[in-house]
Amino acid sequence: MGFTASMSDASLFVHKDSDRVAYLLLYVDNIILMASSRELLQLITARLHSEFAMTDLGDLHHFLGISMTRYSLGYSCRSPHLVLIKRILRYIKGSLSAGLHLGTEPVDQLTAYSDANWAGCPDTRRSTSGFCIFLGDNLVSWSAKQQNNVSCSSAEAEYRDVAHAVAECCWLCQLLQVLHLPLPSATVVFYDNVSVVYMTANPVHH
Repeated sequence: MGFTASMSDASLFVHKDSDRVAYLLLYVDNIILMASSRELLQLITARLHSEFAMTDLGDLHHFLGISMTRYSLGYSCRSPHLVLIKRILRYIKGSLSAGLHLGTEPVDQLTAYSDANWAGCPDTRRSTSGFCIFLGDNLVSWSAKQQNNVSCSSAEAEYRDVAHAVAECCWLCQLLQVLHLPLPSATVVFYDNVSVVYMTANPVHH
């Protein structure tokens, strides 16, 4: 049907025909199908129905335990969103009723924020890394977990954290290229730490 398997995500298939584009995300027997026009969406759906026994559930509401709600007129209250995002990052288990707002505005920038807590675990003395990545104003990726190794200094712990954030940004940029949505500008990673800046500027290390 003209779909190409993505090298970045084994579950993603991309269809590109002139100015028409469609994305198919497949996980076991669950499918999300998106297209640039309703005509293309109906055409692909009809082709799939002719080959497989499928049920079209209409607009996306649930996928892999994630619930989605559509707002035709957008959504207001930035401050409450920031509170919910912080709660998701800090208390994932206790934030099952919280949600993330994904807007429909055009995006041209990927921005990352990262931080680390050196030797925060009293038992293993491992550091905790955390980062969040925004595509425009939309939070698309985040992580908060212990590092695999014990860092001998706060600079080492923070440098590991930045490396993890940059690796995630590289993967997201590659995925956007597969989706035919390349970013026109470089990704910016924010981190408030002088020692990391000195290490990146050290010609011995780089």
